[in-house]
Amino acid sequence: MFKNNMQRIIPVIALLLIYAPAFALSDAYKDNIYNPGALKPVDSVLKVRVGEPAPDFTLPSVSGEKISLSQFKGKKNVVLSFVPAAWTPVCSDQWPGYNLAKSFFDENETIMLGITVDNVPTLFAWTNQMGKLWFPVLSDFWPHGAVAGLYGVLRTEGVTERALFLIDKEGILRYAHVADINKRPELGALVAEMKKLKGR
Repeated sequence: MFKNNMQRIIPVIALLLIYAPAFALSDAYKDNIYNPGALKPVDSVLKVRVGEPAPDFTLPSVSGEKISLSQFKGKKNVVLSFVPAAWTPVCSDQWPGYNLAKSFFDENETIMLGITVDNVPTLFAWTNQMGKLWFPVLSDFWPHGAVAGLYGVLRTEGVTERALFLIDKEGILRYAHVADINKRPELGALVAEMKKLKGR
């Protein structure tokens, strides 16, 4: 039993060790980052519940295609990563850090979808400066924040919470975490939840 627990824990520790240093603003665009200052940590009420079907949606991506949650049903687990706004400090660190964690997503048959309320041209410029991301980046710009509203993570000032949702291959929500908007969410808990879905 101890050995099994260690086999589960060691990869998560290793991930945290390599993931933490990845959060550093690129010199290529750090002077273009807008710092909004400290914000109210959480400013919304979730409208979804773990164990229930996740609301489906279709959004335009930076690549030009439209992506639906339902297109992954029966194929992949899905992590939705909502971040508040392009060109802000924490968001500009969080998403590039997931590049180092890609193998954990692959091992657990999971795709990530990044979502903000910014429009596609803004996201195109931001992600180009950020560097290549392995996951699709989607715009919830119009109707403004409609998908964020469905999930209950649209803040009163019109941006989204910093939130992570894990949806299994059957479209059921298995994990929901709304982080303090001023901080990067911890990845360890998400990885542990992804591992629970392996083989389902």
